[in-house]
Order: sequence, then structure tokens, then C-alpha cells
Amino acid sequence: MHTAVRASWLFDGAGLRPDPVVVIEGERIVSVGFGSPPEDFVDLTGATLLPGLIDPHVHLAFDASTAPVEALAARSDVDVLAAMERAARTAVRGGVTTLRDLGDRGYLALRLRDNGAGLPTILASGPPITTTGGHCHYLGGAVAPGAAGMRAAVRERAERGVDVIKIMASGGTLTPGTYQHEPQFEPAELRAAVEEAHRHGLPVTVHAHAVPAIENAVEAGADGVEHVSFWTADGVGTPSAALVDEIVRRQVVLGLTVGVAPSANARPPADVLRRLPLIMANLRMLREEGALMTIGTDAGISAVKPHDVLRHALPQLGQVGFDPVEALRTATEVAAEVCGLGASKGRIEPGYDADILAVDGDPLADPTALHRIRAVYVRGTAVR
Repeated sequence: MHTAVRASWLFDGAGLRPDPVVVIEGERIVSVGFGSPPEDFVDLTGATLLPGLIDPHVHLAFDASTAPVEALAARSDVDVLAAMERAARTAVRGGVTTLRDLGDRGYLALRLRDNGAGLPTILASGPPITTTGGHCHYLGGAVAPGAAGMRAAVRERAERGVDVIKIMASGGTLTPGTYQHEPQFEPAELRAAVEEAHRHGLPVTVHAHAVPAIENAVEAGADGVEHVSFWTADGVGTPSAALVDEIVRRQVVLGLTVGVAPSANARPPADVLRRLPLIMANLRMLREEGALMTIGTDAGISAVKPHDVLRHALPQLGQVGFDPVEALRTATEVAAEVCGLGASKGRIEPGYDADILAVDGDPLADPTALHRIRAVYVRGTAVR
């Protein structure tokens, strides 16, 4: 079944092109033309067609409330799975057609991934690997100390069919008793996990706030590092020249935790706000040095992080030095490559999945256009 979609502009990764006509057959784009449409077409005059947005760091099991951990603990797996489906539908209605869940309970995201008709494309890590009592241990991913325990944890996830391995290399705000400035694993343990994951063909991304946790993750050969805040006990550290060189040389993916939805009743914690200017300064420096970056919103972890928060993140990338074109590419083409989907997602081109976001207006000149969503197509199906 063919569907032709006509709009006023199309984002091609470099800018906007006028009068596009995109023809969809089944789940794929079969042609992209410019000018006169066929006789039967979907008219989106005034809209810009974008590749569907891709969020590489989401938590569907957290409900984007003021107490997400407590809410999760109070629910059965059946109720959690239903809530995760609602969260995924929120994401897709907000233009997020692909997401990577970096921490659930009981591998529920895999069930949603494999049975989620009409939902975004979902990649999933299962419960993140952590220490006993460590960050997010309540998700079920605590492992025995030592390299053998790390390898066993990776093998279990590989056997269950995860798409990526997630490791908590430092503490985090959602787990009392853990601290962002303290590492949780020894370098040898992280190295064993990375080696085992790569042996199974799986990428590894590491939650790391603490300076030594970031250093350990990069030294261990991790493919990505989430947050990279260089958090210290009393402020923010400065990455060494050797660490910056290694991040750039290997193109370690840095997942920037940007994206905050406006809320009258919720604000980021005071210790985050106090450190934010220094965190952004480090990220600007890393970008200028040539580091590979993507947006990892951490959607779900608080009331200012709803599951469709990604569209709020794009203009916020300006604080790190991204212009509007670079920001859109980061949330589409670059994110697709980072997630291993660069051959099928992130572009509006023949042969690619028909994941399309249509917004009213010009999102390059007016970032608020991203909130005026006219239509969303997920693998060729229009989202109601």
C-alpha cells in the first residue's frame, strides 16, 4: 500500500528543501521527490518533514513523576509493563520514533520491544549492571564483585537478547547511599564486562558521573559514556588532556543529559543547577576537540523528564555550541548511527524506515515548531 506525503519543506541533514513528496510503501520510504505530487496524497502544506527523533537514553519503567522509584516499587510487573507501554506511546506522540531503554526491571523492555505494534522502535539493555546496593540496584542488576561476576552478567543479558549492555560505573541521584562522585567498579571489572560484551557483538555504554568512573570506562574500552558530568564531591573536575585525546581518538560516544520540560512545580536539584555551568563548559571543550556526542535525555527519571522530552532538548544543545542544523542531525542521523541503526533510520531517503515527524513551521528558525506536531509516521503507519 502506497502513501504519498506532501509538505512545504524537508530536512535533509544540511538544511530545508522545498515542496517534498515522500512516498511510503509498507514500512519503508520508496521515493523522495520535489514538486508536483501524485493525484492521491496526504497534504501537509505548511509543515516540515523531519526524520523521526531518536532518544538513545530513556527509562520507560520510570513514570516521569516526582517519585519514580517509589512508584515503580509499588507496581506489579503487569502494571509496570502497561505503564511502560503508555510511556512509549507518549514518546511517539512527541515525535520520538526510536528509543533506547537503558535500564528497566526484569527485562520488561524486551517484552515491549518484541510485542509493541504501533510503538516506537525499542532497543533495550535490561537491568543495568551495578554493585550490591549500588545505583539502581532495585532494578535487579546487582552482580557479585570481580571480573567473573561481570562476565556472567553480560552473558545472561546476551542470552536474553538485549541490544546493548548498560553498566552503572558511579552512583546516582535516584539511589540513596550512592554518590555521583564515587566510582562503583574497578577498571579490571569494567574491562572484563566490555570484553565479554564485544565477544557477543554487543556495545557497552556506561553511566559515569565521577571523574575516575569516566576515566575507568574509557580505559576499559566502553563504546559510550552517559552523563560525563565530571562530578566531584564539591563541584566539577576538569578532564585531563590524555582522557580528552582518548575520547576523541576512539570516538567514544558521549551521551549528553540535556532536555528539560517546563514545569511550574519541579526543578532540577540545587546541586545540579550549581554545577551546570561548569558541566556545560567541559562539554563545549570536548565538542570543540572533536568528541562524538548525542542526546541522552534520561527520560522518565523526574517530572521535568517526560518520555517525549527530546524535542525540548534540541534548542538546549545551543549551550554546548550546536547550531539548529547540528542539533537536528544529532537527534536523528547521529543518534541512528550511535544506536547501530544508521542503515535504516535517521534520514528521509529511499530504502530507509518510514519514520517521519511533520511539524508546522520551520524548526531551524523557530525551535517551538518542534512542539507543533502535525503528524508522526512510525515504520509507515500514521500515529493517531
